[in-house]
Amino acid sequence: MKKLLYFFVIVSILAAGTFLIRYSKTKTGRKRTEQTVVVYVSEDQVFSEPVLKDFEKETGIQVKAVYDTEEAKSTGTMNRLIAEKNNPQADVYWANEPIRAEVLKQKGISAPYFSPNAKGIPSMFRDKDGFWTGFSARARVFIVNRKNVKSGEMPKSITAYTDSRWKGKAVIANPLFGTTTSEIAALYTVWGEEKAYGFMMGLKVNDVAVSTSNGESADFVAAGRYFFSLVDSDDAVNRIRQGKDVVMVYPDQKAGEIGCFIVPNAAVLIKGAPHPETARKLIDYLLSRETERKLAFADCAQIPLHPGVEQPPELKPINKIRVMQVNYAEVAKKMVEIQPFLKGWAEVL
Repeated sequence: MKKLLYFFVIVSILAAGTFLIRYSKTKTGRKRTEQTVVVYVSEDQVFSEPVLKDFEKETGIQVKAVYDTEEAKSTGTMNRLIAEKNNPQADVYWANEPIRAEVLKQKGISAPYFSPNAKGIPSMFRDKDGFWTGFSARARVFIVNRKNVKSGEMPKSITAYTDSRWKGKAVIANPLFGTTTSEIAALYTVWGEEKAYGFMMGLKVNDVAVSTSNGESADFVAAGRYFFSLVDSDDAVNRIRQGKDVVMVYPDQKAGEIGCFIVPNAAVLIKGAPHPETARKLIDYLLSRETERKLAFADCAQIPLHPGVEQPPELKPINKIRVMQVNYAEVAKKMVEIQPFLKGWAEVL
């Protein structure tokens, strides 16, 4: 009888031990899962990775990042998110502009999230339904060669591209790619079909050169090959910091003019995110004033959207810029609509 009793005691102890081991593994495994966040990133890795590393250090949350390649031109991660719609692998999308964030919203791939850190960011840089929130922006500016253009004769409006006095002296990045595409689409929403089409045709009449990228345009102007180009503000700031004889001009700043096109980053929560809790924590971090300060003083030289955030002297605060008033959802739709026209326009260069 005693042997039988000892047998049941031993069996009970072994069963309890097995349960505790399994429970411990489950808890540990769950903790590891909760302390992970997967982010797809179209912002340049050289600028975004340090921010994500800081997030890891400060929170203890492991970041698994997938970055766009230069060849993908900021579309690779977006297309991957679209392909994974029915089996989402990412938690967060860090877009380098809001147009593709709008595309994800329209395709039902993102989810709404109103971060407390969005407070203070101007409403035009936030989706009203919470599907994306902008932060740390670039401005679309002119970079002008000061040896070729006198200070009193600087191009002041985007329409300078069609002014005959600049014929053959200006360059623009290929409108099939990047922020140039976004700005052309924005012009269609602001000016209307007829005027925007006329502007694009005017570029050809005025012998405007086409480069492969904003960076190449900035280099052409810095070398004196062309007098000016419309580029992202970080391209202009970088050439200024390199000591090139160039100046940055914010276009269309007078009363009644359309203003300067602003391209913010955008933080997006993915619908069905595997790690929704850590996803929200990462979005809060991206939208923080400290992250904006870091990106302002990084080589990308981005403009904070929170008021009062410290920034380098080359940049104007967002509240000192006459901003082009656009609806980014409309810009996203228009960008898709004009793709056939832009392809035809580019093919006859």
